Amino acid sequence: MRTSIATVSLSGSLTEKLTAASRAGFDGVEIFENDLLASPLTPEEIRARCADLGLTIDLYQPVRDIEALPEEEFTRALRRARHKFELMRRLGADTVLVCSSVSPHALDDDALAAEQLSRLAGLAEDHGVRVAYEALAWGRHISTYDHAWRVVESADHPALGTCLDSFHILSRGSDPKGIEDIPGEKIFFLQLADAPLLAMDVLQWSRHYRCFPGQGGFDVAGLVRHVLRAGYEGPLSLEVFNDVFRQSEAGPTAVDARRSLLTLQETVGLVTPPAPAASTGIAFAELVTPDAAPVSAVLGALGFSRTARHRGKPVDLWQRGDARVLVNTGPAERRDGTRLAAVGLESPDPAGAARRAEALLAPVLPRRRAPGDAALEAVAAPDGTELFFCATGRPGLPDWRADFEDVAHPSHDGEPWRVDHLSLTQPWHQFDEAALFHRAVLGLRPQESVDVADPYGLLRSRAVSTDDGAVRIVLTVGPAPTDDTAHAQHIALATDDVVAAARRYREAGGPLLPIPANYYDDLAARFEFADGELETYRELGILYDRDAHGTFRHCYTHTVGRVFFELVQRDGGYRGYGAANAPVRLAAQHAVRRFTGG
Repeated sequence: MRTSIATVSLSGSLTEKLTAASRAGFDGVEIFENDLLASPLTPEEIRARCADLGLTIDLYQPVRDIEALPEEEFTRALRRARHKFELMRRLGADTVLVCSSVSPHALDDDALAAEQLSRLAGLAEDHGVRVAYEALAWGRHISTYDHAWRVVESADHPALGTCLDSFHILSRGSDPKGIEDIPGEKIFFLQLADAPLLAMDVLQWSRHYRCFPGQGGFDVAGLVRHVLRAGYEGPLSLEVFNDVFRQSEAGPTAVDARRSLLTLQETVGLVTPPAPAASTGIAFAELVTPDAAPVSAVLGALGFSRTARHRGKPVDLWQRGDARVLVNTGPAERRDGTRLAAVGLESPDPAGAARRAEALLAPVLPRRRAPGDAALEAVAAPDGTELFFCATGRPGLPDWRADFEDVAHPSHDGEPWRVDHLSLTQPWHQFDEAALFHRAVLGLRPQESVDVADPYGLLRSRAVSTDDGAVRIVLTVGPAPTDDTAHAQHIALATDDVVAAARRYREAGGPLLPIPANYYDDLAARFEFADGELETYRELGILYDRDAHGTFRHCYTHTVGRVFFELVQRDGGYRGYGAANAPVRLAAQHAVRRFTGG
């Protein structure tokens, strides 16, 4: 189906919005009245610009407060509408959105509303325009889609139909199944938006917290299925009011929007991109640093060995068990710039995973390859992290390990170390985009978003993972767009004995994050421990959590640049990430940073 986006969903001038929509691959746009009023271009110039960009103007919006009015008020409304219809003819738009009235003058009279909408549709028809009538969730007398349809049906005018909006329908808890009773040809337009499930005034909810389909808690796909069964053949169009999107660059937001529609269309069976190839593990995590010594010291104290060196690049492979960390000193970085720059994902079908990523608008990364280098597929996540699709040690497929020369044997101490999870801090304005990206492109299952108390604000956190936990990634975002205090990333390493691992790390000279004594006093009140167990945790800075499935013990190294390591022990099927302990960990990291300056 054709796709469209309302200009209100993007930031910038009207021409910037149109360019972004076209580059993202949309077929058309809804032009929001305020965008047109603020543009220096004439309607004819806007029409020509859209044509040059390959965009149709699918809807002009909105006309408000026009039905069920006293005759004098309605006469004035018709005068205003006539002017808008003449403007639309210049603009080349043939459908206008009319929202149900919120005017204090509006009367609770469906017959009058139908009669006046019929007269409005007659005027529109004279100008070659159709009227799509939409029920606002906060409409004065008409606030549900089925009520709006009854009025449209009663008006019985060929130029009058209904506009369905997923937010207005789902935010009120209306049952969308009744949409199937509306003739498809009378559904003139479909607007789509998702939203987090919040308990708040519906108008404020709508104006500030909408998001793209798949980023919130609404069953948008279910609603679209009902609309398709009704016989609707128009565009799938996004109308999203969101404070973050209004402050973000239009280009990336438009790509995020289009990806959401591609994913939605896949869900309802309208398109069939390459199927997701679920990752089977973390092949490696790559750190980029201007100085390898500090992070190498941490890895050495953790029991990692420097086992290989890239044949043509300044990249070392450090390994312990199945946990592999690449240390790259090639790119120019700030002195404190050690960061987690790339992740290797084990894939049953690396080429297929790359094809799916590209089909869902993930930018494929060009790579400089020397002769003989493994031909790895890589794409960029929204935060810039490079994602490589790997087939480590699998015959017949490119193996990234072939690019490295062994310099030592990996350590084998009997412990099956591996990467338990990675934590990636997202740009403030891309948190929802990142969650959708990891679900749609990588096939990871998102968990509920969690707010974590930091000494300087709230952090949002959301984990995405494979069903078996082979790949776990925690996406976090700081409390403010300019916040630099929460930008640490971390690599969590799984061990069968976190106490022994922490002791060995400390004995090797590695400093563990100190945890306040008050935390352990509270822990003693919450849980029962074996004799001496809590004292051991207190000594080593080990934190503890428990859920319905098992227990979780974890501790942290100091931060190097923007990266720290976490040692974790999962027992009995524990499914979380120790979120209850995050406020204590964050406060402790702030304290260390203030004391050491790093």
